[in-house]
Amino acid sequence: MDFVEAPRSIAARFVGGRGHYEHVVQAAMEARRSVWIATANLKELMVEDHRAAPGRRRTSRAGKGAAAYRSILAVFDELAGRGVELRILHASPPSGPFQRELARHPALKRALALRACPRVHFKAVVVDGGFLYLGSANWTGAGLGAKGTGRRNFELGFATADDLLLDRVQELYERVWRGAECARCKLRDVCPAPLDGPARAPAAPARTPLPKARR
Repeated sequence: MDFVEAPRSIAARFVGGRGHYEHVVQAAMEARRSVWIATANLKELMVEDHRAAPGRRRTSRAGKGAAAYRSILAVFDELAGRGVELRILHASPPSGPFQRELARHPALKRALALRACPRVHFKAVVVDGGFLYLGSANWTGAGLGAKGTGRRNFELGFATADDLLLDRVQELYERVWRGAECARCKLRDVCPAPLDGPARAPAAPARTPLPKARR
């Protein structure tokens, strides 16, 4: 897993701050086949509910009304019901709010594949095998720009549909996912759930067109 690729040109979008929410999170919410997430920290993430469905409400300080929000896990529950494959590879244990919300969705709890590896520190989101985000943002509200100005992290990354990068990232993701690095890992004594031995996961899904950016 140690490498330096030869330089070449790719088409990519530079993503910062709120752009993570508007482009990366939105792409995951519109998935049709699969969502693969790699993150060091895994926390509850609240997203705007444009359908005005029942959910938590946040009133603006300016007093101009309230916006409806719901957990991204409620969105994932719907995606799972449509047969979308959902994987999250994470390092630290999921936050308490994340675990409590997941418990409220028993069908999703069965469908969502979670695997822990304390050495995972790369942050990636792959949607439908055709959208790739690589950057600094963890799968958290502060990281992905879901919080307000002054509360979210300073994050940078890029999104692309480049075939070679997609293949490379999915290959590395799959290698960690199926425990190919566990045998020689020096952190086995502190690993909460060694990954060696699980059944091989399905091959990377077929690609679908890159989702349009939301303005």
